Formats: sequence, C-alpha cells, structure tokens
Amino acid sequence: RYNSDGNYCITCGQDRLMRLWNPVKGSSIKTYIGHSHEVLDVAIAEDNSRLASCGGDKLVFYWDVATGNVIRKFRGHELKINSVRFAAEGSSVIVSGSYDKTVRFFDCRSRSLDPIQTVDCARDSVTSLAVSGHEVLFGSMDGHARILDIRRGVRTDDCVGEGLTCVGFTRDANCLLASAVDSKVRLLDKGNGELLQSYTGHKHASYKVETCMTQGDQLVVAGSEDGRIVFWDLVEGKVLHTLAGHKHVVTALAYHPTDNALLSSSVDGKVIYWT
Repeated sequence: RYNSDGNYCITCGQDRLMRLWNPVKGSSIKTYIGHSHEVLDVAIAEDNSRLASCGGDKLVFYWDVATGNVIRKFRGHELKINSVRFAAEGSSVIVSGSYDKTVRFFDCRSRSLDPIQTVDCARDSVTSLAVSGHEVLFGSMDGHARILDIRRGVRTDDCVGEGLTCVGFTRDANCLLASAVDSKVRLLDKGNGELLQSYTGHKHASYKVETCMTQGDQLVVAGSEDGRIVFWDLVEGKVLHTLAGHKHVVTALAYHPTDNALLSSSVDGKVIYWT
C-alpha cells in the first residue's frame, strides 16, 4: 500500500512482518514486528503517522509509524481478518473484515479494545474493504458488494452472484469495481447497481486477486493467477496490454496516488515497482 503522498509504501506477508519502503530506491526503511501469524492486510492513516494491520491472529493492530510501537490491539473477530482500512474524519476509525462474516468498526480515540459497531449481514467470508468519504464498501464470498453509509446508517446491496475477493471505488467514487472468482472484473454503477462493463482475459479462480484503477479512471488493472498484470480500457472493456514479471499469482496491486506508477506483489515473495 502507498501512503497518502506516494513517497513510501508498506508491505506485509506470511513472514508476520510489515516493512516500510522507499519504492523508487527499493530500500527498506523500517520493519514492524508484533503479529504472531501471517499479516494479510495493512492500511496507512491519512496523515501517514499511524498504521493498521490484520491477519491470522484475529486482532487488528494499531501502530505508531515513527516509533514502530503498537498503540492498541483491537479484538472481537472470531476468525482471521482479511482486510483493514481507516475511515471517518482524521482516520479516527478502523474498519476490518473477516472470515467470521463480519465487518467491525473500532474507535482509535477510545481506550476500549472492543468494536463500536459490528455489521453481520454477509453470509460468507468478508474478503475486501474500500472507503470513500463516509461510505464503506465491503465484498464477500457470498457474491455481494455492500455499501454502508456510516453518516446516515443506510446500507445498499448489489448481488454479483460470484464470490468476490476484491472490491473498490473508482477514483471519482461514482462506480464500483468488483473482482470475482469467475475470472471477471465488473464495473457497477454505485447509484443503481447497473452492470456497466465486464473485463476478462485474466485468470482468477482460487486466490485473492486484487484490482484497481489508474489515474483519471482511464484503465482497469487486475492481477492474475498466471503471474500477469492485465490492463483494460474502462469504457470499451478491451485488453490494452499486460505486464509479466511475477512467477506466481499476483495477489495485490496499488496504483500511485498522483504519478503513473504501480506496485504489485505476489505469492512468489516479490514486490515489483512498475513505471
């Protein structure tokens, strides 16, 4: 994941560690140690001073970036946690999604280690989270992409029909991207759930494979289980080009917030910086 200005990135993995990097130089700056199991996701606060991480130990870790110290360990999930994001003004809330089918909200300003809210409408593992303003989007293996408006307390539900491993907002926040295990990425209208376009040409059947948007919402990008990274035209849905550099499944992608640069990571243990 990139930080807010794109000058740094942070990675996590099965080695139970998180590492802060300068992606341009490829140099490791700091290592964060504390998890007892694999680390499955990490998020960076808006002001770049704090981290949130999650994984197989069923806890949400809240970190100080500069010192590397754990500020708090939030509890409540019954199974491993797949995804974590900061939400609300000032990144004051952490949201997590788990194999236990729930999404839980934790208050960073409180001393309590328990969730302030639990959403349990999913019927299968919650695999992915995305935040845009006061809206929290979460995808599940039950085939549904759901949006919770935390300001109004209203939830909307779009049924894709296939298990979802990655969901996200387009950069203009008008549409949703949903990556499913039928080897399709779908573009949905956020307002009415209408299917606007489908993208095929990659392999996605068994692993958690991420998708994202390039600058200006021009291209859709997705990893593939055959080690490729595939780019599609947003409107036409045609494959424009592919990147090959990984030897195994490309599981995670992050596009730079302002520049034309991409980070990819894989089961092969490599993180590649593309420009």
